[in-house]
Amino acid sequence: MTTAAAFAKPVRSVGGFFAMSLDTFVAMFKPPFAWREFILQAWFVARVSIVPTLMLAIPFTVLLVFTFNILLVEFGAADFSGTGAAIGTVTQIGPIVTVLVVAGAGATAMCADLGARTIREELDALRVMGINPIQALVVPRVLAATLVALMLASSVVVVGIAGGFLFSVFLQHVTPGAFVAGLTLITGPVDVVICLVKATLFGLAAGLIACYKGISVGGGPAGVGNAVNETVVFTFIALNVINLLVTAVGVQVTT
Repeated sequence: MTTAAAFAKPVRSVGGFFAMSLDTFVAMFKPPFAWREFILQAWFVARVSIVPTLMLAIPFTVLLVFTFNILLVEFGAADFSGTGAAIGTVTQIGPIVTVLVVAGAGATAMCADLGARTIREELDALRVMGINPIQALVVPRVLAATLVALMLASSVVVVGIAGGFLFSVFLQHVTPGAFVAGLTLITGPVDVVICLVKATLFGLAAGLIACYKGISVGGGPAGVGNAVNETVVFTFIALNVINLLVTAVGVQVTT
C-alpha cells in the first residue's frame, strides 16, 4: 500500500461516517418512521445494559465516596460526604458508566447485526426494493441507543447516590441527615442537565459509530469481528472527546 493510499483510507472513513451521520439526521424527520424496529432495538439495548450498568454504578460510587471520605475525615468534615458523592456521580460516573456498558454491550450487538446483514447483501436487497437502509435500520438503532443511554444515566445517578449513602452511613458512620443535606450543596439542576446532555451525546455517538462500522464492513465474517472491535475502541475515544468538551462547557456555564 502506497503512502497516498494509506493516508486516503482513514480520510474516506471519516468522510463516510459524517455522510452517514448527515443522512441519518435527515432521515429522522422523514416519514415513515420504523417504530417497530425502534421499540425492539430500545428494548434489546436496555435489556442487555441495565443490569451491568447498575452493577458498575455501585462500586464506582462507593470507591469515590470511600476515597473522598478519608480526606474529609482528616479535615474533620465528614458531613460533606454527600457533596462529593453527588458531584462525582452526577458529573462523571453517571454518564461514563452508562456509555461504557452501552458501547460494550448494545453498540457491539448493533454493529454485529448490521455487519452480518451487509455481508449477506441484505442492505443491497433493501435498496433494490426501494427501501432506504438508513431510514429502516440505522435511524431506529441510533435513536434507541440515545434514548436508552439517557434513561440509564438517570438510573445510575439514583442508584449510585443510594449506594454511596448506604456505604457512608453504615460503614463510615456519616450522619444520614448531613449526607442528604450535602447533596445539593454544590450540585444543582444545571449539573443534572449537563449530565443528561452528556449521556445523550454518548448514546448518539455510540449508535452512529456502531451503525457506520456495521454498514461499511467488508472482508466477510472476519471483517464483522474487526468492525465490532473497532466500534468499542472508536466509541471510547469519542467518549473521552465528548466528555472533555461538554465538561469544559459545563464548567464555564456553572461558574
